Amino acid sequence: MRFRHPDGSTVHLSYCTNVHPAETLEGVLAQLRDHCEPVRKRLGRDRLGIGLWLAKDAARALVTDPAALRGLRAELERRGLEVVTLNGFPYEGFGAEEVKYRVYTPDWTDPERLTHTTDLARLLAALLPDDVTEGTISTLPLAWRTGFDDEAAATARTALTTLAERLDALEELTGKSVRIALEPEPGCTVETTADAIGPLTAVPGDRIGVCVDTCHLATSFEDPEAALAALAAAGVTVPKAQLSAALHAENPHLPEVREALAAFAEPRFLHQTRTLTAAGLRGTDDLDQAVAGGALPDGGPWRAHFHVPLHAPPAEPLTSTLPVLQDTLTRLVGGPEPRTRHLEVETYTWQALPPELRPRTRGQLADGIAAELTLARDLLTDLGLKELP
Repeated sequence: MRFRHPDGSTVHLSYCTNVHPAETLEGVLAQLRDHCEPVRKRLGRDRLGIGLWLAKDAARALVTDPAALRGLRAELERRGLEVVTLNGFPYEGFGAEEVKYRVYTPDWTDPERLTHTTDLARLLAALLPDDVTEGTISTLPLAWRTGFDDEAAATARTALTTLAERLDALEELTGKSVRIALEPEPGCTVETTADAIGPLTAVPGDRIGVCVDTCHLATSFEDPEAALAALAAAGVTVPKAQLSAALHAENPHLPEVREALAAFAEPRFLHQTRTLTAAGLRGTDDLDQAVAGGALPDGGPWRAHFHVPLHAPPAEPLTSTLPVLQDTLTRLVGGPEPRTRHLEVETYTWQALPPELRPRTRGQLADGIAAELTLARDLLTDLGLKELP
C-alpha cells in the first residue's frame, strides 16, 4: 500500500511474510497464492506491499537462477503484489516447532550472514518496482548478547563496512539504492536504539541504520520521543520501521495476571520479558521464566516480546502496547517530512497465540492480517497521509 505524505514523498506500508513459513522458492510462490493475494483482495486494493522473507535456500535458488528471479517478479506483478523491503533477520527454520535462540544465527561475526545479506540486496534491487529506486532490508542487531566481546564487535563492524561498500557498488550498477536496518531486540547485543548508536556511527556512510520495531521498543520501555531524538542527534537513519505491539501486564503481582501471562508462554519463540525499576531495566530471556516467580520484580508493569495482533489486544487483565506504536508512528511520519518511508506490519506470532485465539483457517488468518493493515492505514490517514491507488 502506498501513501502520499504531505511533503509529496511516498510512504510504503506492507506486511511481513515471515508469518507464513516457507524455506524454498516453491514455498514462497505458494505464499503469494495462498496468503498474500487473498489479503490484498480483502482490502479491495489493486496493489499490496509485502515485506518478503526469503530463507537461505529460497534466496540461493533465486541468486543462482536468473530465470527463477524473473519468474518471481512476474508472479508478484500477476498477483498485484510489490516488494520494497525484505526481512533479512531470520536465516532459516523460522517455521520450525522450536525457533528460540536459533533465530540469532548466523550472526554478524559469521561470514555467512554477510553473504546472505549481500544476496538479499541483489535480489531486492531486481524485485523493486520500476518506479521505486529505494529498498530496505532489516537484519539482526549484530548478535545475541552472550559471548559477544570486543573481537566479535570488530569482526561485525568489518562485515558491515564491507556490506556498505557492496551496496554502493550495487547502486552504481543498477541505479537502485538498498539500505540495511539493524533491528534492536531485547536480549541482543543491540537491545535498544541507544545501543545501536555506537556500532552504527563506526560504519562509514549512511547505508546502514536502525529498524525501529515498536514491539521491541516498548518491551525495553524506551520512550519514542527520546529514542528517535537520540538517533537523529547521532546522525543514525531509520530506513525502516516495523509496526508491532508487545504484551503488557500492568499488575504482574496478581495471581490472575500471572495466569493470563502464562497462557502466552509457548515453545516456538523467545518472549523476552522486561520491567523497569529504579535501578534500571530488568528482564528474563523468556516469558515462562518470568511467570514462574522470583526472576523479576513485580512492583511495576511487565512487558513481553510477543507480537500481538494490532487490532485485537488481549483480554483483561492484559493489554498491548499499541499506544507506543501510535506515538512512534506519529513521530516517524507525522512531521513535515517522514523519518522513514518503509513501514511493515510484522505480527509473525498468529499461530503462537493461546489456542483459542489462533486462526483456524487460511481465511481467518487473511482476515486478521487485513484487519491489522486496515488499522495501520487508518493511523496513517489520521496523520494526514493520503492513500494512493
